[in-house]
Amino acid sequence: MSYVEDMFGMDGKTVIITGGGGAIAGALSEAYLRAGAKLALWDIVDEALDAAKKRLGEATGKGESIFCTKVDAMDAASVEKAVEATEKALGSPDVLVNAAGGNRGKGAFIETDMEQFEFVLKLNLVAGLMVPTQVVAKYWMEKKIKGAVVNLASMASYIPLSGVWAYDAAKAAVMNLTMATAKEFAPHGIRVNALAPGFFIGKQNKDLLIKNEKTGELTARGQQVIDHTPYGRFGDVSELSGAVLFLSSDKAAGFVTGITVPVDGGYLVQNI
Repeated sequence: MSYVEDMFGMDGKTVIITGGGGAIAGALSEAYLRAGAKLALWDIVDEALDAAKKRLGEATGKGESIFCTKVDAMDAASVEKAVEATEKALGSPDVLVNAAGGNRGKGAFIETDMEQFEFVLKLNLVAGLMVPTQVVAKYWMEKKIKGAVVNLASMASYIPLSGVWAYDAAKAAVMNLTMATAKEFAPHGIRVNALAPGFFIGKQNKDLLIKNEKTGELTARGQQVIDHTPYGRFGDVSELSGAVLFLSSDKAAGFVTGITVPVDGGYLVQNI
């Protein structure tokens, strides 16, 4: 085994990824599989899990290392059952990636629909961090496992994006609770960090950012993003792979906890 494989490899590790059917989750999943991990994909949509497992198996040739289970990440009992099923299928989990989340709609603050606001808040903060982390961290503490959590923050964690009020609030909270839980869990040897992706094209934001896929013409919002990104392009989800493997590796990041790593093409350092 080379020095790099020893430092960043995931052989013998079991990784849980919530929201496992999403685009970013898919890229992270492929990185873990290629690094040698066993993978538990959790999602509330069976079809998304089936499609993800098929794609990942074809891409990596490691379909036998993938376990899928339907989970409602807002419900503790559902998450507890998923932990039990994951342990039975793959062994004790070592890493939890909270990739569940997303947004619904965009509009003026005074016109915000509160039912939708609460749903997006719960999707990104309750399902996207609170419940899975509570259940898995408790499991690790009881079994004295020094696990690692990787949360999914956002550019909105730092700078609010216009018109997406619940998403802004939730993602700011994700970064805040990443720091708070990192401190609380440190005595147990559990590390908590986060990734803050810049703008990557996925199923949920494609129509918001791209007007014509064939010509590459952007929407007004998409052009604003590019104008604000020094690299002058959207990210490719594969560009998140190195950062997530670093944060997940006890050898590479064993003394790293409570941080959020932007992978954003310079979005946060844009100036005039």
